[in-house]
Amino acid sequence: MFIATLIAAGNLSGGDISAAQDRLDEAGCLPAAHVWLDEGFAADIMFGLEPDAARTALEGVFPGTDVVVQLAEGRAKQLLVADMDSTMITVECIDELADYAGIKPQIAAVTEAAMRGELDFEAALDARVALLKGLDESVIEQCLAERVTIMSGAVALVRTMKARGALTILVSGGFTRFAEPVATTIGFDRAIANRLEIAEGALSGLVTKPIVGSDTKERTLVEAVAELGIAPEAALAVGDGANDLAMIKRAGLGVAYHAKPIVAAAAAARIDHNDLTALLYAQGIGRKHWVEA
Repeated sequence: MFIATLIAAGNLSGGDISAAQDRLDEAGCLPAAHVWLDEGFAADIMFGLEPDAARTALEGVFPGTDVVVQLAEGRAKQLLVADMDSTMITVECIDELADYAGIKPQIAAVTEAAMRGELDFEAALDARVALLKGLDESVIEQCLAERVTIMSGAVALVRTMKARGALTILVSGGFTRFAEPVATTIGFDRAIANRLEIAEGALSGLVTKPIVGSDTKERTLVEAVAELGIAPEAALAVGDGANDLAMIKRAGLGVAYHAKPIVAAAAAARIDHNDLTALLYAQGIGRKHWVEA
């Protein structure tokens, strides 16, 4: 049995559910019962066949609605591996550091190209960090305080999964000086990120090697699966950029979150409209079971 979860942040109607069931029927998916996870916000529709056809039939049809299609069995995950920049927080930290240095447009353009998969991530990171050489170390804390905002739904997602026994890991192509406090604030068990090198109170323009990139993210997920003794199907991975694709493809539920086109096209699920609590609904967890403090 499969489940299609429709998520629409207060705008989902009974008519939408009926229309979705009709579309599943027309696609040969053998729709069955539906159940509200939170009325008006999210609902599950059970069906028997053709999950790919179900995605095609439902995605992009209902305005403001995200659709997650998956096997019913094992939908509650035991591992979360998540990207940080533009996923668990609302900004790209290197772009914000560049703003303090007065070179945000130049660096942001490279960041965007790297996240779209148009540039080698590691080379692009080296090049961007080199441009920050000489920036006072104190700007890191200033940037953290003034620019870094936790993504809506991040705390509920991580703390709810932890409360249900999942291991949660933040793995970022960004920097430890941001990732570690962000992980603590949200409630992650672990944080992995790149280390900016500092010399005489200023950025040296270098990143400690090896760089945390796509391979590290994928390896983090694979090693955590082995550590927990679970199947890859029990893992959830979420990110927005090209360097997240390898881990997203490895996970039982790999999610492109407000993602670049190359990621949205390749991921098994994508969230375009809702916040990170959509990933709780995808696991069948309604609001009354969320942990937000």
